[in-house]
Amino acid sequence: MKLDVLLGLQWGDEGKGKIVDVLTPKYNVIARFQGGPNAGHSLEFEEIKHVLHTIPSGIFHPEKINIIGNGVVIDPVIFREEILALKKYNVKFNNLFISRKAHLILPTHRILDAASEAAKGVTKIGSTLKGIGPTYMDKTGRNGLRVGDIFAGNFKELYGFLKKKHSDILKQYDFQYDLSKYEPEWFEGIEMIKSFQVVDSEFMINKFLAEEQSILAEGAQGTLLDIDFGSYPYVTSSNTISAGACTGLGIAPNKVGEVIGIVKAYCTRVGSGPFPTELNDETGEKIRKIGHEFGATTGRPRRCGWLDLPALKYSVMINGVTQLVMTKPDVLSDFDTIKVCTAYIIDGKEVQQFPYDTNITIEPVYKEFKGWKKDITQISTLKELPQELLEYIRFIETEVEVPFSIISVGPDRKQTIWGVI
Repeated sequence: MKLDVLLGLQWGDEGKGKIVDVLTPKYNVIARFQGGPNAGHSLEFEEIKHVLHTIPSGIFHPEKINIIGNGVVIDPVIFREEILALKKYNVKFNNLFISRKAHLILPTHRILDAASEAAKGVTKIGSTLKGIGPTYMDKTGRNGLRVGDIFAGNFKELYGFLKKKHSDILKQYDFQYDLSKYEPEWFEGIEMIKSFQVVDSEFMINKFLAEEQSILAEGAQGTLLDIDFGSYPYVTSSNTISAGACTGLGIAPNKVGEVIGIVKAYCTRVGSGPFPTELNDETGEKIRKIGHEFGATTGRPRRCGWLDLPALKYSVMINGVTQLVMTKPDVLSDFDTIKVCTAYIIDGKEVQQFPYDTNITIEPVYKEFKGWKKDITQISTLKELPQELLEYIRFIETEVEVPFSIISVGPDRKQTIWGVI
């Protein structure tokens, strides 16, 4: 039995939450493998929208096992808020497991994040200010606290030691903060984590594989935000690519099966950083308005633009994508013309390779498609899709040499079309 990986192929916000929820009935286990509460996975069903930040998107299926893997960083405050919000909908947590090797986000991590971002001024990267970067820095610097540490008799001492280290660093900044208002709720979150099943998740997952249980690994953010292969330095602090599932869950590369890549019918980005196909005009604003393109975690308006094929081909290559999922083609239903970037003009030369330095001047080369001009949100089969949309999908498939297996035509789990085009 192989573990399948689901991840985003753009700058995040591709609709991973909904697709994990839709795919969950096919799997026994859903495992989140990286990132933290900087991610917001939106799911919508029964006319209710849910946003998950830490908990895997399979949680609404009570018979399924959900695992927060060792590659995830957890803010106890946000985790507690998430649990309390879900309890209002009678969500069950008896099958939710947390890796004891997952790292904890401290209140001082969030303060360090805010202080560092403020000090950068105009060069800021657009951090969500959730403390993700400082937490991963402590992890790689071998200073971090892990979930397993909360059961240690000297946990308060360990916490105090790391807090002092952070306080000393904060003296370098001209930044005012009041730690006392953060700590009480943080320790309340720690107590809640203690009430859950904390496990050696790498052994658990490999045992499930040996028992031929089907597993879906859920990624956060998107490929172009990967710490190694994204548009550095405007990236997140973890490996968002398929290889991250191996280190984030403790499974061998030969255990990876399907790699399911999710791509919007257009592109969006939150925060700073290069965006070759960005539309700073009324077309971009129209996409933002129709697509409700505002960050699920921060509420910030997303930057919008046309689909970028050189970037998509790069993501497909890096991840070894075996099947594609398209989300939000319904947002483009009112456009007369749809554009796709097929190449870049850099220093007067046409190139199709995603560049090392994405902060340079990049002029996109576009191919135009006739819009479908039809509401597709109620369509349930491939044969009902407008011919113009099918041509758009087939063009992308041909270019990236990977088939689409799901087309999402709306936010609700019912608005999903299955089948290879």
